[in-house]
Parts: sequence; structure tokens; C-alpha cells
Amino acid sequence: MQPAAGAATVARATMTSNKLSQPLIFQPIFMERVWGGRRLESLYGKRLPPGVRIGESWEIVDRPEAQSVVHDGPFRGLTLHALWRKHREQIFGAVPDAPRFPILAKLLDAQENLSLQVHPPAAIAQELGGEPKSEFWYIADAAPKAEIFAGLKKNSTRGAFVKALKQGKADSHAHQISVASGDAIFLPSGRLHAVGAGNLIVEIQQNSDTTYRVYDWDRVTKGGPARKMHIAEALQCIDFSDREPSLLKEEGELLVRDSFFEVEKWLLRKERKIAPSGSFAIVVCLTGALECAGLQFKPGDFFLVPGDSQERMVKPIGENVSLLCVTIPRS
Repeated sequence: MQPAAGAATVARATMTSNKLSQPLIFQPIFMERVWGGRRLESLYGKRLPPGVRIGESWEIVDRPEAQSVVHDGPFRGLTLHALWRKHREQIFGAVPDAPRFPILAKLLDAQENLSLQVHPPAAIAQELGGEPKSEFWYIADAAPKAEIFAGLKKNSTRGAFVKALKQGKADSHAHQISVASGDAIFLPSGRLHAVGAGNLIVEIQQNSDTTYRVYDWDRVTKGGPARKMHIAEALQCIDFSDREPSLLKEEGELLVRDSFFEVEKWLLRKERKIAPSGSFAIVVCLTGALECAGLQFKPGDFFLVPGDSQERMVKPIGENVSLLCVTIPRS
């Protein structure tokens, strides 16, 4: 997949009759990771800080430690949290109340395997002082023979896993799945998982950053110790009945509907409306190029169409245009 020429065209958004007329674009936040690479730059043209391995680009985030900032328009310079607190109805429409915007959208570039890990289910997260997290992965680009790890192998048991863990062989119980560009999977909290080397992934997740690692491929950081593991916490969280889960099957446009987010994949062949008026949507350009309200977007670009926006149409530029449309399901 090749990015369209040039970065997303950015123009100052305007207000029409107190309604937004263009989508919101946020400044990405780049995260250095020991397993990261530089493909966000080579594949998507993102301006990464020089000389470091960037594993994550947090594209839309409302965390105490990380805040998306509006790039342009009447809300330029405001954080996502400020929009959530002060302009919720206008930007997000009728959504469930929460202290912070409940979705975190990011890109992952795995040059090496990520740690084998788990995120806590809600009840256990509260007990451990963490945050629950279910997530969705879309494989935007995959190297030949790339794979992911999700769930446990068919005959794995808690006892066998703990024994292998003590022997430094926890990966022998992780279910391996070969993947290619365009594949997708849902990872509910409690599912053992890891991104394999060679994958570039769009991740849509609950607004959480609690991760318990059980195995890190005997990796050590340069000049330093191995990364911290969280064995006791992870063993409380892993669903040991979760064996050999499958990739999502495309049946129409809906890929996943969870209580926290809904993700559709569109093959955009003609102009089309993004979400009904009064509902926001996050759009991720996957392939080709598209236009919304006079702004052009290429693969790897994220934008948010406000619930109050009068300009809700997206149209393809050329052929082979696809996107993800992310919303919060209405109860």
C-alpha cells in the first residue's frame, strides 16, 4: 500500500450558522518503543523524530498523560479533553457520559514482536487498580509470513501455561495466526495476545493504558535490564478458556460492535455520508485517497467528523479507496 502524494490537505475550518463545516484533525503523538521501527514515516509520510524507533502513533487520545490537540480550525489548540468537557454535544452528539472520551485510536509499527501480554477485565482491573481494555486490530500492512498471537492453543491449561512460564517458554502456549493486509481481529479484555514482527496495525481500543506482560522474548534494552513483567497480575486476568480464536470474517461492512466502539470497513466507490447528523465518527483512510469537506486524506490519516457538522460526505479520489468508520454504539 502506498500513500497518496503529499500530506493531508489542511485548511482552517469554518463555522456556518454556529455549525462546524469541516472535520477535526489532530496532531499525532509519537511513542518510542523498543520493538518499533520507521514505517510510519516510509509508508505514511509521518514526520517522525529522527534517530528513534517509533512503535506507536496515538492519533486520537484523551489521557491524563497524553492529549490530542486540534491542528486547525475554530478549535485549533484545544485538547480532546477540552472538547469532551466543553463542547460534547456539538462535537460528539448523544453519547454515554464518561470522565474522558472513551476511545483511543492509534497506529502500531512492530519491527519486532511485542511482549506477550493481557489487559484486565473490568472487575479484575478495579481490584488491581488498573483500567479494563478491549481492542480491535486492523492489519494495514503485513510483511510476508507475518503473524499475531491471540488466545491459547487448543490443549493449553492454566497449569501447563504456568509451568511453561517458569521455564521461559510461555510463547509455546500462545495461539499463532498468520495474517495479511486487510485482516482484522477483536481482542476482548482477558485475551492473551501479542503483535508479531512485520505488522503495521490500526488499533481501536477502550481508553486505557493498563498492560500486564508475561513474556518478552528474552529481550533486553540496550545497556539496561529486561523490561518489567507482571506475572501475578497477568495470571489473574488471562482467560484460560479462550482457545484458538479466529480472525474476524467480513460479512458486510460491520467488523465489530462492542459496547465501547463499533468499527465498519467501507470500500468507497462513490460519495457517501459519514454517520447520521448528530453522531460523530472517526475515519481512518486505509487505501487510496478520499475527500471530506474540501480536505484530502491519504492512507494513515485519521479525522473526526463532528456530530454537528453540516459537511458529512466522503468521496473517493481515484480507485481502490477504503476506510474504517469508528463510532460509539447508541444504547
